[in-house]
Amino acid sequence: MNDTQQKQLGATLWAIADKLRGAMNPDDFRDYMLSFLFLRYLSDNYEDAAKKELGGDYLQCEEYVKAVKSEKESKNATTVNFSGFFRMERLEERAKEILAGDNGNAPETTALTPLLVWYAKNPDDVAMLEKQMRRKLHYVIKPHYLWSNIYELARTQSDGLLKTLQAGFKFIENESFDSAFQGLFSEVNLDSEKLGKNYPARNSMLCTIITEIAEGLSKFINETDLLGNAYEYLIGQFAAGSGKKAGEFYTPQQVSTILSRIVILDSHDPSSGKRQKINNLLDFACGSASLLINVKEHLEPNSISKIYGQEKNITTYNLARMNMLLHGFKSTAFQIFHGDSLINDWDILNEMNPAKKLECDAVVANPPFSYRWEPTEELAEDFRFKSYGLAPKSAADFAFLLHGFHFLSENGTMAIILPHGVLFRGGAEEKIRKKLLEKDYIDTIIGLPSNLFFSTGIPVCILVLKKCKKPDDVLFINASEYFEKGKRQKVLLPEHIDKIVDTYQFRKEDDKKYSRRVSMEEIEKNGYNLNISRYVSTAVEEEIIDLADVKKNLDETEETIKKAKARHNQFLKELGLPEIP
Repeated sequence: MNDTQQKQLGATLWAIADKLRGAMNPDDFRDYMLSFLFLRYLSDNYEDAAKKELGGDYLQCEEYVKAVKSEKESKNATTVNFSGFFRMERLEERAKEILAGDNGNAPETTALTPLLVWYAKNPDDVAMLEKQMRRKLHYVIKPHYLWSNIYELARTQSDGLLKTLQAGFKFIENESFDSAFQGLFSEVNLDSEKLGKNYPARNSMLCTIITEIAEGLSKFINETDLLGNAYEYLIGQFAAGSGKKAGEFYTPQQVSTILSRIVILDSHDPSSGKRQKINNLLDFACGSASLLINVKEHLEPNSISKIYGQEKNITTYNLARMNMLLHGFKSTAFQIFHGDSLINDWDILNEMNPAKKLECDAVVANPPFSYRWEPTEELAEDFRFKSYGLAPKSAADFAFLLHGFHFLSENGTMAIILPHGVLFRGGAEEKIRKKLLEKDYIDTIIGLPSNLFFSTGIPVCILVLKKCKKPDDVLFINASEYFEKGKRQKVLLPEHIDKIVDTYQFRKEDDKKYSRRVSMEEIEKNGYNLNISRYVSTAVEEEIIDLADVKKNLDETEETIKKAKARHNQFLKELGLPEIP
């Protein structure tokens, strides 16, 4: 799908969201809409894989469905009642068993789909098919929970849509995947009065939403990256409409791209290009996982051994898991944990044995800026902070940095987005900054324009850290004046991003106006203050003033004033008026 088609798709879906959400909070409607897109993606993948696996058997079931639908349409029927049509094939009892679901109650009506027909005809082979699907896709969805059935129920305004959706979401959370995905839809309350005051009203609203989404998507070619890109677009759009709340879950793609392109370069010699293999990728404040996905998209397939993400907000945590799956990541290729990075409540990151410690070749993060936290005496002895000290209560920025840095491998690169205050604030932060500099861990500091983020208008910076750093200096890049004005935020164009990454990769100096390599001696003389303006400035140089010329001009001006005054007094004298002293 080209960029034009992708923009058209995004605009179509956003128009649907804008049209249907009514008085509902944008954040609430986001969860419904994105969940339905997620279900559509899983369903399409599953049905395509089943079709390939079953071959001719599936095609026969398709023909059967077409024949049945043709007969029903001629009778103006709106739903398929299996008690009638499966009797034709003597499959009524089998169909009821297939449709019974987890609660033992078969839906009264459902859409007739090829996969459902195959399930009913081949009950003895269902287990084998699902085993194959788990091996290939790492998940299974029962036929009556697939999008094709959900859409048909919505299109025909079936009274059973809401119950079928609830059962389907429960099945996906608890039984679909090889790995546990409990609570995946925990923030999607299908019984909420925001959808309607009673069951019929909620069911009707869901019918409308799903029908609009299905028909909107039907106008576009169904490519593998279609819904993944659409999902990412909507996350960005909802973030733009959520203002400061958006900072909890979304890093603008342009900023993500800078971090991604930096951490995938060879850590020892960035000028040599991309790494061939990344042994573990970590984002400990992953939001909707857009940054993790961006890193992967800049690498060849299978070049990352495992992806790890952590997110404290439950809604955003669910978004992240859906987003990863929706972008084609197998459930076994990543692990997203719901928890607090600052107290490090993830067991996998609490391994005390150095031989078993998780080490990551790439660490990226956009943690909440100047987040207030509660440092304790116990945390002061934590292995992440013990050598550096605790960040102040008023700003956890360095606590986040030290957390991620602890899990950076000896051959890795870390890129983290932080507010400019970390570069120059005193107290505990100065001590941490000094120790990182003395150990030669801070490699590059990149200043970005203000107003790039939905959550804040302040300018931010990117800190690049390494444990394998070679140059005995720090590269400063001042990119704060390179942007294009957008409707709401400033925008970094591809050429702006290329300039930043190229300057980092080849460690360029640009006449001290854009970038400069600063020695540790100079930084030490400045009291370990890393304020970018101390070392690099894009300000226009002032013109040198010749004081002799200035004095000459002043003398000439005074002489002119003196002559004018004398002439003026002559006029006053002739008129008999008092002269000006």
